[in-house]
Parts: sequence; C-alpha cells; structure tokens
Amino acid sequence: MDTKTTRVSPADIERQLGFCEKIAERLAAQPKEYMAFVDTYGCQQNEADSERIRGYLRAMGYGFTNDENAADVIVINTCAIREHAEDRVLGNVGALVHAKRRHPGQIICLCGCMAQEEHVAEKLRQSYRHVDIVFGPHALWKFPELLYRVLTRRGRVFENTDEPGSIAEGIPVVRQGKVKAWVSIMYGCNNFCTYCIVPYVRGRERSRLPQDVLSEVEALVAEGYKDITLLGQNVNSYGKDLGLETDFADLLEAINAIPGDFLIRFMTSHPRDASQKLFEVMGWCEKIAPVFHLPVQAGNDRVLKAMNRHYDRATYLDKVRRLRQQVPDVVLTSDIIVGFPGETTAEFEETLSLIEEVGYDALFTFIYSPREGTPGAKMPDPLPMSEKKANFQRLVDAQNAISARKHAAYVGKILRCLVDGLCDEEGFALTARTPGNRLVRIAQGEEDLIGTFQEIEITGANTWSLWGRLKRENG
Repeated sequence: MDTKTTRVSPADIERQLGFCEKIAERLAAQPKEYMAFVDTYGCQQNEADSERIRGYLRAMGYGFTNDENAADVIVINTCAIREHAEDRVLGNVGALVHAKRRHPGQIICLCGCMAQEEHVAEKLRQSYRHVDIVFGPHALWKFPELLYRVLTRRGRVFENTDEPGSIAEGIPVVRQGKVKAWVSIMYGCNNFCTYCIVPYVRGRERSRLPQDVLSEVEALVAEGYKDITLLGQNVNSYGKDLGLETDFADLLEAINAIPGDFLIRFMTSHPRDASQKLFEVMGWCEKIAPVFHLPVQAGNDRVLKAMNRHYDRATYLDKVRRLRQQVPDVVLTSDIIVGFPGETTAEFEETLSLIEEVGYDALFTFIYSPREGTPGAKMPDPLPMSEKKANFQRLVDAQNAISARKHAAYVGKILRCLVDGLCDEEGFALTARTPGNRLVRIAQGEEDLIGTFQEIEITGANTWSLWGRLKRENG
C-alpha cells in the first residue's frame, strides 16, 4: 500500500464535472427520464460516500429510485468489515442478473471497501460478469469518468489499484434528509488492529484541511441542519498528518464557535488517542453532544495486545473516569468483539466484568469474523463456535439489563430533544433524539416539528428506546 496522500486538484474535479455535463447531454437527448439506485452497506463513512455518488449522479441528470428494476444505473456501496456483510452483498449482486436481463442497458456498479479487496474484485471479474464497474474508495472522486467510459465504449471497468489515498474537495453532495448531516473530516486508518481490514482498503490516515471542514459545516448550518456528525475511522488522530497546530479538539472548538443552534457529534474514536484536552473541550463546548463512542473491543489485556489495540484495561478505564469527570452526563457506547482468535471463556469473563464496571448505555456487539489479508485470519482459533455464541448471548443479556436500567432512569425527566422524523410504530407520531442520541418515540405531534428542538417529558422506557410527550401538551 502506497502511504502518500494525494490532494485531488480543483482542475481534476472540474474535469469530472465535465464528464457529468457530457452524460447529462446524452441523457437529455433521449425521450425518457433516467433513474439511479444507490444501495449502501456498512458504516456512516459509506453513507457519506454515497451522498457524493448521488451528487455526481444528479449532476449527470439522473433521478433517484429505490426500485432496482426501474434503475438505469445501480451503485452498490459495500462494506468489508465482516464476512456476513460480504456474503450478503454478493448474494444481492448475484440476484441483479435478473434485473439486467429485463433491462439489458442497465449499468451495475460495485464500489466501496469490498471493491478494494483484490480477491473480491477477481471474483466479480470472473463470476459476476453482469457487473460493469468496480471501483474502490480511492477512485470515488473519478466516478463520472468511469461511468462515461462504460456509456461510450462499453466493456467493463475495474479501478481498484493500490494508489495513494486521496482527499478530494468540491464533489457535489445529495444528502439524505434535512435534519442530520455527515461530514467526513479524515479518511483511512494507521492503527492496524489485527482483526481489521480498513487500513488495507481505505488507506492511511489523511485529514481534510480545517478551513474546508469549517466551510462545509457553516454551509450546513446555514441550510438549517441541526445534527452534524464528524466522521473518520479515528477522529482523535485528526490533523496529525497536516503539519499544522490544529488537532481534533481544536477543530471541535472552531465548529462550536459557528453561530447557530445545532449539535456536534463525532465518530469513531480510538481509545489510545482520546486525550484529556478532548475531554475538557467536550466539557465546556455547549454544542458538542454529551455522547462518546469509545470502542474497547475486549476487557482482557492479553486479548487487547493480540488485537494490537495499544492500550490495556486499566488505561481504558482511566480514560472513562477522566471523561466522566469532564462530562458527567455523557452517554457512553462501545464496540465489543466476542471470540477473537485464542480468546478463552475465562478471558471473556473479563469483558463481562468490564461492561458492568463501565456501565455502557449501549453496545455494538459482534462475533469475530476473519478477514482475508489481516493478521487475525492466520491466528489459531481453538474455541468452538458454539462456545463463542454462548458467550455472545451472555454479553447481550448483560448489556440489555444495563441498558434497561439506564433508560428507566430517564422516566420523569424533561429533556431538550431534536425531533428528527415520523414514527412508523403504532401509537406514536414522531421520533426524536436526546442530546446523548437516545431514541425517543413521541405519542403526539405534527410533522412540522421535524427539525426543531423540543422539550420532551420522558414517560416510559425499555431496553432499546424511550418514549415521551411534548411538554407543552401538559400545559
């Protein structure tokens, strides 16, 4: 993997927008409306990437549909974190052969992290011949050129070579909704956890310039967005590659100073780089939401070392303690992998004891999935899957009990929440989010409240969510 970062020039982006214009001219000359379907798997970074793909497609003249049979272009933006996700994507891609038989002119594109894996790209080349374009995350910025090549020359296009990670500004964006927005502040990862494929498919850490991030956030605030999430594989490393004085805490301070009523969130953080300065900035910046996703992955020191996590249990717990000193009401969430190669049930017990000690509000839990090309895939793994599944269920049960207790403590409180959508569950009208990002189902309320902050009285709770009513309904 080449580790050099390339900043795509404005001229190169203008060239891509020129391809968009050429495609738009071709489509406009036809007596039909051309439609695109963008299907996204995986993390919020993939969602942010898909917003840029949609931006390009709109500039090309495509409308949007969620019906694969009505689409002239299908883009599948993929995730490579777990084997199950890859299997599901390949199954869905295989099924698209039927849509293409009905619509021979349809163009099918597969992009994202899976596309950057050579063994996946080769499988697509050999066995999924109905897929026309395959490109990895590094090539997203030149998607218009790739699509133009297929439209004008036919043949298939594969663009997943090992090239420097890039930063491209000026790509048009079509966002999903008008309340929440994703803002990528950096790309790639330098940590090389032994279970993780991300550094191999997304490249090394590279940060956007502070002024570019600030300009994007300022524009979002001006457009009325109320919940802005800063994204990166490890946001705590922001700025280290720029040679500037600005680190992640400084960037948060600068965004907090932007006039307007909005919330700032961020993810994901690596515990190794979560600093006291960051905790202090969170404590006094009024727009930073009191929520912190701090993936621990395991509670046993030997397992953490085998994972190449660069911290031990005591260090992690100390950071949690210092975070809570600065942000006493922080909502703390985490990731945990059960059954990492070599993990014994006795070592897993330490993970159970850690979640009880920390008292997370919620967890994202996974059974270890070997990824080809990572060191973890070559490690001996003697524990039977049946024991891993049993341990996983114990973890889920323990966390569900903690989450239920945490949520029950909200009942009777009045919280300033952001109303973010309609609720499709019977008996409720709207959904909202607490400052700590807990889901609230609201019994009554009009659609015009979406995108506003409202005082909500919490009237009930279960393991996964809260429910409540508008305070003004009580007089």
